[in-house]
Amino acid sequence: MEQVITRFAPSPTGYLHIGGARTALFNWLFARHHGGKFILRIEDTDRERSTEESIRAILDAMQWLGMDWDEGPYYQTQRLDVYRDYLQRLLDKGLAYYCDCSPEDVERRRQEALKAGKKPKYDGRCRDKGLGPGPGRVVRFRCPQVGTTVLNDLIKGAIEFENSELDDLVLQRSDGYPTYNFAVVVDDVSMKVNYVIRGDDHVNNTPRQILLYQALEAPLPRFAHVPMILGPDRTRLSKRHGATSVMAYKDQGYLPEALVNYLARLGWSYGDQEIFSRQELIEKFDLDRVGASAGVFDQEKLLWLNAHYIKEKPAGEIAGLLKPFLAQRNYPEHDDAYLERAVTTLQPRCRTLQEMADAIAFYLVEEVDYDPKAATKFLKPELAAPLRSLIETLRGMEPFQEEELEKAFRRMAEEMGVKLGKIAQPVRVALTGVTASPGLFEIIDILGKETVLRRLEKALEFVEARAQ
Repeated sequence: MEQVITRFAPSPTGYLHIGGARTALFNWLFARHHGGKFILRIEDTDRERSTEESIRAILDAMQWLGMDWDEGPYYQTQRLDVYRDYLQRLLDKGLAYYCDCSPEDVERRRQEALKAGKKPKYDGRCRDKGLGPGPGRVVRFRCPQVGTTVLNDLIKGAIEFENSELDDLVLQRSDGYPTYNFAVVVDDVSMKVNYVIRGDDHVNNTPRQILLYQALEAPLPRFAHVPMILGPDRTRLSKRHGATSVMAYKDQGYLPEALVNYLARLGWSYGDQEIFSRQELIEKFDLDRVGASAGVFDQEKLLWLNAHYIKEKPAGEIAGLLKPFLAQRNYPEHDDAYLERAVTTLQPRCRTLQEMADAIAFYLVEEVDYDPKAATKFLKPELAAPLRSLIETLRGMEPFQEEELEKAFRRMAEEMGVKLGKIAQPVRVALTGVTASPGLFEIIDILGKETVLRRLEKALEFVEARAQ
C-alpha cells in the first residue's frame, strides 16, 4: 500500500488558532494512524503579512500540542526556484501565459461585467497575445472554458464545478512570487502529498487546484474538507467567543492533552467515548468518522476535560507546570515536596492551572486575608474561648498529623456539645481566609504546626477585637 503523506501548511500571518490546530491534528493523527508521514510547511509568500513572530508562535504551539513533524518546516520563500521550474513547464506547454493588464484595468472590467450581469472574472484579454516576461507582468493559467471539474471529497462526497465559471487565475505575481493556489499545488506535487485534509473554506479553491494537477500531469491527492468550527451562537468561531489562539489556552492554564482530546472530538467521534489518550486517538482516528456538519465549540466541555487531565496527571508534574503561574503572582517560593503535597489536595477541585494558582495561595503566602462575608459569619466573638482551647491543644500535640488532628477536633466538639462543623468552618476561615477549601485536616497537616498556630492566634486576635 502507498505510504500516507499529509501536511499542515499554515500562513504565518498570526498565531495558530483553534481551527488551524484542529486541521493540523487531523492530518497528524491520520498520518500516525496509517504509519505515514506528516509534513510541516510554512506558506510565507505573503511578504507583507508574514512575520517571524508568527512563525515562532506556530512552531511553539505545534510543539506544545505534541504534534511532531517528519519533514520540514519547509518555507515557500526558500523554494522560489522550484515554482519557477514548474511554471516554465506550463508556459512551455501553452497552459500558462503572460498578462500585462494592470490590476486597476482588471478590476474595472470586473465591475463592468457585474453591471452587465456577467461573471466578474478575468476576460482573457491577454490569452492569445503571445506576451513574454516584462515589468509589471503576471503569469496566468489557461483555464479550460468548457466541461466540468469534479471534486470527490472524502467527507462531502462529489461536488461538480463548471469550468466556465472559473477564472484564468494568476500563478505568478508581477514581483516574481507565486500565488497561493499555484504554490500549494507545486508543493504538494513535489512533496508527494497524497491526502489533503483542510478546512472547508478551501472547497472553492479545489477545482482550480485540480486543473493545475491535471495540467502538470500529476496524480491527484485525496481531498478531505473538514467542516468549520462554530461558536455557541453558531457563527464562525472568532475572538469574541473567547481565546482562539492555541497559546492563549496554554496561558489560561489548559493542558495540551485536554486541548488535543477536545479538538479531536470536534467533528470526529468514536461511539460515545469522550476521553482518549494520545495513543487511543492514533489507534482509532480515521476520516470515515469525521462528520459532515460543523462542530460547535463548547468551552464548558473543554473545561471538563481539562479538569479530568489535571486530576489524573501525577501531582509532581502538575506542580512543575504550575510554577510559572505562581511566579506571575509573586508567591513566596517553597520546596518541591511541599508544593506537590499542596497540589494533591487541589487537583480534584480545579479546572485550570490558573484556578489552581489562585486556590493554592493560602498554602504559600505568609498571612491570609479573610473574605469579609466569611469573617462576619464565622469569626464571631463567642469563638474566642474555643479558639484558645484549640491553640493550646494543638501546641502540645505530637505527632502533628492528619489522623491525630481529626481525633483532637472531634474530642473538642464532643466536650463543647456541638457538631464538628461548628468548629471546623471557623478554623477553615482562619487558616485559608475562605469557606471552601480542601479537607481541613489535610490543610493543617500540610501547613504545619508553626503556620497553623500563627494563623489561629491571628484569628483569636481578630475575634477578640470584634468583642470590644
